[in-house]
Amino acid sequence: MDKNKKFSLSGEVELEMKSYLNIDNDRIQKMLEIKLKVFNKEISPAEARKLVNDTFDKVSAEEFAYGEQHLFNAGITDEVMAEGMDDILDVFKDVLVKDNLNLPKGHPIQTYADEADALEMVLLKIEQKLKEKFIKNEWLDLYTQLNEINTHFSRKQHQLFSALERKGFDRPSRIMWTFDDRVRDAIKDAFDLLKADHDDKFIDAQPQVVHLVRDILEKEREVLYPTSLKLLDDKEFAEMRKGDDEIGYCLIENPPAYQSPYLESLISKTDDKNNLMTDLKDVLAKHGLITHLSSKDEVLNVANGKLTLQQINLIYKHMQIDLSYVDENDIVKFYTDSTHRVFPRSPGVIGREVQNCHPRNSLSTVEAIINAFRKGEQDEAEFWIDKGDQFIYIIFNAVRDEEGKFRGVLEMMQDVTHIRSLKGSRRLLSWESTKLNKEKGIKSETDKMNTEKTLIKSDVQIDINPNTVIGTLIGQYPFIKDFLLTLSPEYNRLTNPVVFNTMKSIATLDMISKVGGFKVEHLIKLIKQKIEDMK
Repeated sequence: MDKNKKFSLSGEVELEMKSYLNIDNDRIQKMLEIKLKVFNKEISPAEARKLVNDTFDKVSAEEFAYGEQHLFNAGITDEVMAEGMDDILDVFKDVLVKDNLNLPKGHPIQTYADEADALEMVLLKIEQKLKEKFIKNEWLDLYTQLNEINTHFSRKQHQLFSALERKGFDRPSRIMWTFDDRVRDAIKDAFDLLKADHDDKFIDAQPQVVHLVRDILEKEREVLYPTSLKLLDDKEFAEMRKGDDEIGYCLIENPPAYQSPYLESLISKTDDKNNLMTDLKDVLAKHGLITHLSSKDEVLNVANGKLTLQQINLIYKHMQIDLSYVDENDIVKFYTDSTHRVFPRSPGVIGREVQNCHPRNSLSTVEAIINAFRKGEQDEAEFWIDKGDQFIYIIFNAVRDEEGKFRGVLEMMQDVTHIRSLKGSRRLLSWESTKLNKEKGIKSETDKMNTEKTLIKSDVQIDINPNTVIGTLIGQYPFIKDFLLTLSPEYNRLTNPVVFNTMKSIATLDMISKVGGFKVEHLIKLIKQKIEDMK
């Protein structure tokens, strides 16, 4: 940027996120001028800090974040921003407001904060361990725990960032993704040194690892969490909570269902469309048990054959390969929700620009692929990742219509570790891998997993799997009805005898999980743990 050119908010197109915030342009202008002087090295961070303290009594997290969005218009690139962000945060640290969250358990932001507390405990143990005799197994245990921060990052990047982008807040999240990558790489490099018995180099790396982890957690607390609470409403957090379970959690137990005012307001409505019976009909229709939604049974003429929408969804769900589709406008439109997913995804990715779904260090590759496909220069790009215990094969294909017009990109991904290990030929039918399925009458991989868990507990008298009918389960374990009421307000109407008698013989745990907003595997896990606790 030309240092002699004064940047002004006047005449600038207002950023989308401002419509959700109470922002004073004059304050933002003063903040920007100070930040630009630091980036352009016109004043030192120490001088800027004094200037900030003389100018502002306090600065809110959303004001700080809104200013970061504007810096791009002032000529500050993502690379420059990432390199200078620590200085900028230090400049404002005396006036940046730090509010207590005071959020209920289950709220997505509280969950991030709880994970941060758990990670801080690991860091304290690392610092203590540095003062003690080196014992490799103890360090392996600590680093296995620390490595779970990747789950924290993944949920943040795919769930929270996605929701914020829809409010026009994308620049700070892109910068934070860069910091996430630095932390991940530092942990991975140190972990590799530990596994390779480079003890001295591993110990030398610890101060930097601890600093980077603490630094990213502090950035989240100071800017990300409070800004998210200003930009997003309760409905959006309630929807986010439903997708969080798909990715998982870092060092904490799965949080309880979020008892949001938004969901409670839905429950209080008495009209038919919000009645549990109506919800149940929709779920039953989805599973082909009733014809409440005629569109589910409508036969569609696909390229080669005739399928209903339900059959199409079932095919996708049972594919042993991940598919993702990005349209010609670079918007993520679809992914397969199967049990064979290689990398975590959640519903929050739908409608998101694909550029915002990748870390900055891989963004140039993604854009190069899309541009080559769009120009007609290439039709395919393949990659493979050797992770030691997994070998991942990835292929991108250009999607074109009958006239050859570019209509998007299809990504296919598969863990081919088992395929690579195969040798010789198998020409005879073998059922070893599905013997349990045959004995128990189980049809899906998910059912098999849950049946195996059930068989381990010899005193459990019924199989608990996605096809278990709720009436059978509660008949065997009556306390489960009251337990379900504690998991989600959606289950409160189970106390209605008319509703319960109607659904008890037809509603499976798979259907019940969807009514409550759970993944069926997670709901089953909670039920089994409750049964175990009651023994």
